[in-house]
Amino acid sequence: MSATEHASAPVVPLWQPAQVPSPTPSKIDPPEGEDLITVNFGPNHPSTHGVLRLIVTLDGEVVVGLDADIGYVHTGFEKNFEQKTYWKGIPYAPRMDYLAFFANELAYVGAVERLIEIEVPERAQWIRTLFAELNRIHSHLIFLGTSGVELGAISLFFYCLRERDRVLDLFEMVTGVRMHDRYPQFGGVAEDLPRGFYAEAKRFCHDVPLRIDEYLDLVAGNSVWRDRYRGIGTIDAATAIAMGLSGPNLRASGVPFDLRRAEPYLAYDKMDFDIVTGERGDAFDRLMCRTKEMYESVKIIDQCLEGMPSGPVMADDRKHVLPPRHELQTSMESLIHHFKLVTEGFRVKANQIYYTVESPRGEFGCFLVSDGGPKPWRIHFRAPSFVSLQSTAMMAVNRYIADLIVVVGSLDGVMGEADR
Repeated sequence: MSATEHASAPVVPLWQPAQVPSPTPSKIDPPEGEDLITVNFGPNHPSTHGVLRLIVTLDGEVVVGLDADIGYVHTGFEKNFEQKTYWKGIPYAPRMDYLAFFANELAYVGAVERLIEIEVPERAQWIRTLFAELNRIHSHLIFLGTSGVELGAISLFFYCLRERDRVLDLFEMVTGVRMHDRYPQFGGVAEDLPRGFYAEAKRFCHDVPLRIDEYLDLVAGNSVWRDRYRGIGTIDAATAIAMGLSGPNLRASGVPFDLRRAEPYLAYDKMDFDIVTGERGDAFDRLMCRTKEMYESVKIIDQCLEGMPSGPVMADDRKHVLPPRHELQTSMESLIHHFKLVTEGFRVKANQIYYTVESPRGEFGCFLVSDGGPKPWRIHFRAPSFVSLQSTAMMAVNRYIADLIVVVGSLDGVMGEADR
């Protein structure tokens, strides 16, 4: 269902960039004939979000040249996917971006579901929506906490970890693990919500907005913090679009584009929430967008709890879906079916699909090509961390070296995703 088909969702305009130099530079070469010094920022540095190397040219303390050098993680996730059956590929997805693990699973599982044309039950769609927003809060809390560490404000990091543990408690309550849960599966989710989950999630929805109020007081109400973030790493709307930015990095520049509203998936077309945007497109706006988005995530979670439909959580499709766990002890047919699905997998007719979700970092997409076999012929992920890194040079040039830490941190990149 498109945004125009859903009456309660406002139509998101198709934003067109203004005249921007093309190609927009992702590397800034230093001027010649100057007395400059070139230093390595990373690849191992306490202020980088993962193993990232920035080759920085300085004129005193001012950045006059910058080149981002990636590829130090060597994960090779995409090629690993191509060597595994579709079922065995699910555990690889959350490990690309350990903070947005659930969103990564949704993109991969959703792409395969589109190819095999399986109908996911409504209750499973609502449960996925609920956990996608819990995952968004989880990621934004780590972003906010580490932003404090980068400025020497370690107290905020501990506060954010406290609330993050409550998110992971809810994941553990349902899935049995705290991260990399393998909870979304082809056709639905692995298990229904257990007894006691609703009450615990309700308490979470009541408490977290109060905590976010405190965090905003600590951040927006702190003059030192404002001075370190405002006017740093500014990028306007047209340039942000030209650079391919998405998610909070794009919305902070004033572009109200969110896939949950523009191209609704799961149960987002039934949810009432606001798209948080900024005005200046600087590091402070990116920080505020992510922090205030947690309010909207809480609203969505609360709506999921209140309006959760009844019914099954897994599609009735024995060709692609694992049989219920309780049948394995009483039915030889179910046991054989389970064994064949896990070991041999299932074949997917030759086709290709691009399926995308609004992850905490922006547009996370899965491009999947099937040749009719039990494994993906080709799989490629559109990783927002990889895309956002190319704007580092534009944001950091002619700023102080101390501001470079703020710029890189405000983009909220995860190098496991960039080096997938």
